[in-house]
Amino acid sequence: MALSQSALLEILDAIKEADVADRVRESAATIYQALIEAELTSVIGAEPHERTGARTAQRNGHRPRTLSTTAGDLDLRIPKLRTGSFFPSLLERRRRVDQALYAVVMEAYLHGVSTRKVDDLVKALGVDTGISRSEVSRICADLDEEVAAFRGRSLKEEAYPYVFLDATYCKARVNRRVVSQAVVVATAVRADGNREVLGFDVGDSEDGAFWTAFLRSLRARGLHGVQLVISDAHEGLKAAIGAVFAGAAWQRCRVHFLRNVLTRVPKGNAEMVAAAIRTIFAQPDAQHVHSQLDMIATMLGRQFPTVETMLTQAKADLLAFTTFPVAHWKKIWSTNPLERVNKEIKRRTDVVGVFPNPQALLRLAGAVLVEIHDEWAVTDRRYLSEASMKTITPTAIDKEVAPTAQLTA
Repeated sequence: MALSQSALLEILDAIKEADVADRVRESAATIYQALIEAELTSVIGAEPHERTGARTAQRNGHRPRTLSTTAGDLDLRIPKLRTGSFFPSLLERRRRVDQALYAVVMEAYLHGVSTRKVDDLVKALGVDTGISRSEVSRICADLDEEVAAFRGRSLKEEAYPYVFLDATYCKARVNRRVVSQAVVVATAVRADGNREVLGFDVGDSEDGAFWTAFLRSLRARGLHGVQLVISDAHEGLKAAIGAVFAGAAWQRCRVHFLRNVLTRVPKGNAEMVAAAIRTIFAQPDAQHVHSQLDMIATMLGRQFPTVETMLTQAKADLLAFTTFPVAHWKKIWSTNPLERVNKEIKRRTDVVGVFPNPQALLRLAGAVLVEIHDEWAVTDRRYLSEASMKTITPTAIDKEVAPTAQLTA
């Protein structure tokens, strides 16, 4: 509906009298209101005070509605009808924030900005009424659809020879109590050498049942071609890997193992023990790696029998990487790449502190992981070279590979 000449002149006079900062807001409010009235005219088939045979309803005043935009708060009037109801398609029910400001709020939330600072940001953009914590949560609830789509995507198109598994803990409110919730994450290296975030979930603990259900969900989505699974030695996780990825090798994270060892030696000897164990991983080939572990275990065993026992018992799991190309060793003998992912999750979630429920934690952690996945997808650098991956990738990627080393109990 075009505005009449007199209406345009009235708008011009109002804009002239307004401060420069208010002119954009006044103009936006006028345009929004004109579009709302035009849509109502189309719906009921008549202009204000117009009598036609096609009229389907009559106007019955207006009700106020504030719309927060990057131009400021717009005071709009939503027409009411004597019979029936009308709500303009330009607006959204139960949302007073326009799409531009909506995007700003969501982006700030995902980058770890607290809800209080989001409110300050919104006010700085000209929305005098600000935005409440509950409204920020409602806006970000729309992330659920995106996160759910990512978590449910098919994994059938590619083989994933290397899979990394780990978890981090955050606080959430469950049954009116604040409890720790495990955020479990799976990443992988594809057959072409690029990395992906395979999936993630939130649960009460890292027990075997939870890990098993999580890994089975990955298999159900088509995860295949797994040759090596890298993780720490959590008993529940080990059992789940053995059950779901039977035939794949298991690499015990060397970093987690070293931490476990150092808890068994006096602090004054920790540096010496750590340096000795690191020499195992500095060898040029598999034969020397195995012989070095035996030598270090014997040497340390003279003073620390427990360390010798730990090294001997963990040998097969700790050195599973040696059956793979030497060029891959540094990238597959620990979960360090996934540790960096967990740190980013913690950096974003620590701003929130305590989540109102596990679903809110899954939403934010999931959005962070989707963002990381997208960054990996557009990088020019592969995690492992495509040429080196061809030496371990089966020709038929829809087949499970023969085991290179058995998962030990």
